[in-house]
Amino acid sequence: MDPEPQQHLTVNQCIDEIAQKLKAANLHYGHGAIDARSEALWIVSKQLDFSPAEALDHLDDSITEEQKQKASTVADTRISTRKPLAYILGEAWLMGVPFFCSEQSIVPRSWIAELIVDGSLEPWLPADGKALDLCTGNGSLAVLLALSCPDIHVSACDISMPALSVAARNVDRHSLDSQIELLNGDLWDALPEPNEDNLFDLIICNPPYVNATSMNALPAEYHAEPELALAGGHDGMDLIRRILVSAPDYLSERGAILLEIGNEYENFKKAFPQIPAIWMEVSAGEEQVLLIQAEDLR
Repeated sequence: MDPEPQQHLTVNQCIDEIAQKLKAANLHYGHGAIDARSEALWIVSKQLDFSPAEALDHLDDSITEEQKQKASTVADTRISTRKPLAYILGEAWLMGVPFFCSEQSIVPRSWIAELIVDGSLEPWLPADGKALDLCTGNGSLAVLLALSCPDIHVSACDISMPALSVAARNVDRHSLDSQIELLNGDLWDALPEPNEDNLFDLIICNPPYVNATSMNALPAEYHAEPELALAGGHDGMDLIRRILVSAPDYLSERGAILLEIGNEYENFKKAFPQIPAIWMEVSAGEEQVLLIQAEDLR
């Protein structure tokens, strides 16, 4: 009698198994996946050479034993190290776009990405306009901006040379070297002196904004990221104060600056009660991202 053929798991069954393993380990999510199931999908899709979204169209396909074992090994590493999955896989996805990822910069994630992709920022981005991604980190927002608005020029700066090396890989990955300029320096020090020919129509910025109390309470996954990219001082507003003091000098007359402040809404309002911010709606609510028009900063 012939031996029975080996029964392969489906992709969906493998995702379920990995999700159960992750769930039992009490991990913390928020680096590109919202829960154990989402992270399991990401792990399994990588073994299949699919994006997580593409894998959803293949849930009933069979998965080989080798692919299952590789997925399980990644899950074990995730559990034992408590590092963000993006660092383990060397890749992250933001708004369906892939990015190289390493521990030299924070994992690509920002509510600003939603506003770029859905067209909310286009009123501040004229044809042949200029945009700046301040505190660009891994370069993901600059890349999304350039992909969404191919007729604008994007400058992107960061104080961290290691982070800029990650950004350079992402700019190159998406063939945007002619559209995105990377600059090194401490906030505005990275840029030439402002004049009427080099002002920006839009500045986007996802700066370090986590207040000191919250920094101390962050789970291990966040402590695996560069502290420089997260810590915003006692009230989370240290860098934002420096950003807003000089932003008017670098904005065109009808320009604007878009800031992500995460869970620091109350601290922002307390620090800048005089600024008429426009709060932008994203999937996390209306207190995470704000836009300030140049005329309201002058």
